[in-house]
Formats: sequence, C-alpha cells, structure tokens
Amino acid sequence: MTQDLDQRTQFTIDLARRAGELGMKYFRDLENLTIESKGHQDLVSDADREVELFVRAAIAEAYPDDGIVGEEHAPAAGSTGYVWVIDPIDGTANFVRGIPAWCVVIACAKDGGTVVGVIHEPSTGETFHGRLGGGAFLNGRPIKASNAASLSEGSVGTGISNRAETQNVVTLIGMLMAEGGMFYRNASGALMLAYAASGRLLGYVEEHMNAWDCLAGMLLVEEAGGTVQKADPATVLADGTKVITGGKHVFLKLSSLCEQAFGQP
Repeated sequence: MTQDLDQRTQFTIDLARRAGELGMKYFRDLENLTIESKGHQDLVSDADREVELFVRAAIAEAYPDDGIVGEEHAPAAGSTGYVWVIDPIDGTANFVRGIPAWCVVIACAKDGGTVVGVIHEPSTGETFHGRLGGGAFLNGRPIKASNAASLSEGSVGTGISNRAETQNVVTLIGMLMAEGGMFYRNASGALMLAYAASGRLLGYVEEHMNAWDCLAGMLLVEEAGGTVQKADPATVLADGTKVITGGKHVFLKLSSLCEQAFGQP
C-alpha cells in the first residue's frame, strides 16, 4: 500500500507540473483565450478544459481502472475504489486577468478518503504535495502548519462560496478582526489551503467547497500537523463540504467563529 501510494504521489507531482506547463502556455497568450461565465464570479476558459483533458488522459493511461472526477468534464467511473479529483486551474478569475495566483490541483481518494494531494503553482514554481501518513512538502522540503497560539499572530484565508449567504463570510471577517486577526483572500481556495499547510496562513475556511478545490489542500494541512474538520467520505465527492482548517492551537477558536458566522448545517 505504501509503495503504491509513493508511486501515485510521484506520478501526481510530475503530472501536475506538466499540466502547469500547459496552463502557462495559455497564460502567456491570454489575448487569444476564450472565456465564459458559469455564474457570479465563476469563469471557465479553454485553458481549464484543455488542461483537464490533458490530466484525464494521463491518468487514464497510467491507472485505467480508477475513477476520475473533474470540475469541467463529466465524471468517469472506476472499479478500484480509487478516484482522481481534478481542478485543472483553481483561480480562473486570476488566470484570465493575468494575475499569477492560480494552481493545478490533483487529489487521489480511496473510498472517499484522500490519500494523495498535489497543488502546483506554475507562476512561482512551487509544488506542494502530501501523502496520507507521509507528511507534507513544498518542493521536496517538509512543511508545517502554523504553531501560533492566537488569531492575532497572522492572517486567516477566507473563501467566498456561491452556495452560501455572502453575509456569512462578512460576519466571520468582522468577528475575526474583533479577535485581533486579519483575513486574506487571493481567489484560489486550493492555494490558500497550501499556504495554511505551510504556515504562511494560520488557517483557511470556506462555508462550502467542491471536492476538486479542497481535498488536496485538506490532506496537506493535516499531514503538516494542522487540524481539519473532517469531510464526510460518503458525500464529499458529489456534494463538497464545509472547510475549516487551522494550526492546532487556533483551530478550536477558528471553528467556534465559523459555527457562529455560518450557523449549523
């Protein structure tokens, strides 16, 4: 099992970097990119679709019996219990406007639980990766979630979900700042989860995220010694989940603030 996960991890790292190279070709040629709106502040481009097709083809060749779930194309069923979960470009709103804060996200889940997660940011050349039970790394070097004792010691990444009331995150930000904390948003939830895993942020929270946006990053935070509110493995692939993550000393406070701001499910 461990050897298989190691192989899957290295495959995912290599694939995310190759997908990032393809994404960069589109990023350098934005004037010729076709862009569509899927909803409020929710964009999709040719780059998203083509990068996902590239990733899907590589997975289908290497692991033909595994399932695949991606943001831009229909899911493919598998027979092994393994499912690959893909966001070809997280941070499309940044991507299409020439802002270099977007990433390729690939997770591998087994029976609904994430076992491999990779988040690659091509603009900086940073590759965050983790394997269940194997730790979390940035370009091969171990990373650790924040050890801060208080929310006043840094910033918390905050996401905005189209599936939740906008006022809820506004309320959360007010409560966070009342605690002496600060919010941070760069329009890529996966990248902010990677920053939480590496201690750059105290944590990351969002009332609802789709599986392709959050599974890789949640694994990274946990493997980096942080705390994560567990997703339901039976429903997360289809329905997504609430995301609350943080360094081990601030997680309970952060979770309490989220409960008050978001309400109970």
